[in-house]
Amino acid sequence: MLVQEILDLMMFASACVFLLCGFPVAFTLAGTALLYALIGLGFGIFDMSLFGAMASRIYGTMTNEVLIAVPLFVFMGVMLERSKVAEELLETMGAAFGSMRGGIGLSVTFVGALLAASTGIVGATVVTMGLLSLPTMLRRGYNPSLACGSICAAGTLGQIIPPSIVLVLLGDQLSIAYQKAQLSQGIFSPETVSVGDLFAGALLPGLMLVGMYVVYQLTVALLLPSTSPAIPREELDAAHDEEALILRVLSALVPPIVLIIAVLGSILAGVATPTEAAAVGAIGSLMLAGLRLDKISDEPITQPKNALVIMRPFYALAERMDRGGPWPIYISAISLVIMLVIANTMDLRVKRDEIPTADMIAIVGAVITCLIFMWGMSIALWRVFATRILQATTIGTMKVSSMVFVILIGAAVFSLVFRGLGGDDAVHEFLSNLPGGQATAIVMVMLVMFFLGFFLDFIEITFVVVPLVAPILLAMEGVDPVWLGIMMAINLQTSFLTPPFGFALFYLRGVAPPSVTTMQIYKGVAPFVLIQILALVVLWYFPAIATWLPTVIF
Repeated sequence: MLVQEILDLMMFASACVFLLCGFPVAFTLAGTALLYALIGLGFGIFDMSLFGAMASRIYGTMTNEVLIAVPLFVFMGVMLERSKVAEELLETMGAAFGSMRGGIGLSVTFVGALLAASTGIVGATVVTMGLLSLPTMLRRGYNPSLACGSICAAGTLGQIIPPSIVLVLLGDQLSIAYQKAQLSQGIFSPETVSVGDLFAGALLPGLMLVGMYVVYQLTVALLLPSTSPAIPREELDAAHDEEALILRVLSALVPPIVLIIAVLGSILAGVATPTEAAAVGAIGSLMLAGLRLDKISDEPITQPKNALVIMRPFYALAERMDRGGPWPIYISAISLVIMLVIANTMDLRVKRDEIPTADMIAIVGAVITCLIFMWGMSIALWRVFATRILQATTIGTMKVSSMVFVILIGAAVFSLVFRGLGGDDAVHEFLSNLPGGQATAIVMVMLVMFFLGFFLDFIEITFVVVPLVAPILLAMEGVDPVWLGIMMAINLQTSFLTPPFGFALFYLRGVAPPSVTTMQIYKGVAPFVLIQILALVVLWYFPAIATWLPTVIF
């Protein structure tokens, strides 16, 4: 038993060392596991036949319907980022809030929240806001630390505000862990926890976190006005008249908000599963990108010069169909709404012996609206293809999705060997025997995840740590799976900001001007890390903030 415990600790420590050395995550996890499996075999304490289950585990992962939402949400985020929705939001919100002290910082926070609810990609959000907002904030006299901290913190909101990729992955792992915990307690008809439950549970904590950021920025602006000056009113009035500014704000805000409502609202209303909602988000992002392309394209949208000969007639047809302007996209969106209303209110089955007149009219209407929607979507697809946004988006989606699933497979191998060496029993014994019981165990797990976040990505932590500790914690009396998942998500978000290895810090460091030092970035994020720790404390004492909404909706 002592040898097994030593090997478990050494395997975990070796994996961390190899990751710090810069080796690829998936290969590090799998390679370390195989190495210690061979060592365990040499000592006669590991059964190599356990690897016989790997094929079925990998197949189960690849066919997991919940995980299909990951590439769809990634596609949605990359498409919106490539179509420069973030740029328009930042410019518009900056003009709207710039006249008040700390206004640019507030606009960064609000835009970060909107992008979190629509893209959910931390790296893209931080880089985009760093490129667009940081030079403006520095030019306006903002304190560099405050500016950097605001951008990094706002960029990480995609970790907690749904729809979030981390919540999708946590939901999948917690669902399995919750069932294991119940089975260990002798409950053979276990309850489940879904990604939708986590989305609903994360909504109020995410908004609470945004509110805490806003309160902090307003307090700093009040007490230290020189750190976050306002843009002179005369300058804003010269650049934008009031009526034009209102129209700009509406045109920039309404489409992303409609998309957010369509995706998140369909999940919370029980109309769609997270995977189905992710598909809605992917289609919506295509339509939104097609809507924006008239504004962002420097050249007329024409067929590519290197188009294949066989494809040129199709490109020419699409080019003739697209007369420019936003109306094809608007009409397509309206037709989609009408089609959904018809589908949910009328019986559209055509293989009936007798079809009432009203149903026949509804069927014809559904066909017409479907054709109109396909026409609008064809134009949107043509625009994103001709401007090469579609190609870049699909490649980016493929890279991120492949990384996630390869890491998942590597983590599965690591977890298999860790359990084969008796690691889960050791972890269970350690957490169960801690003084203070349940509370101490949860705090210890949170601390471990917090420190691992210094040098590990949330994907590795989710796939390696959560399967080991979640079944033990959820087997303890009174631990709600939704509350635990939200606590973990906020903790993982905090790890993105924590020096010296916080990923958001490196993203911003890569695009920040040379005048901004690394130490200024570290100083800027420190108050926001404390705010997130405070949010964890509030959620600890008031768990209903996370658990109330799922019980009401579901």
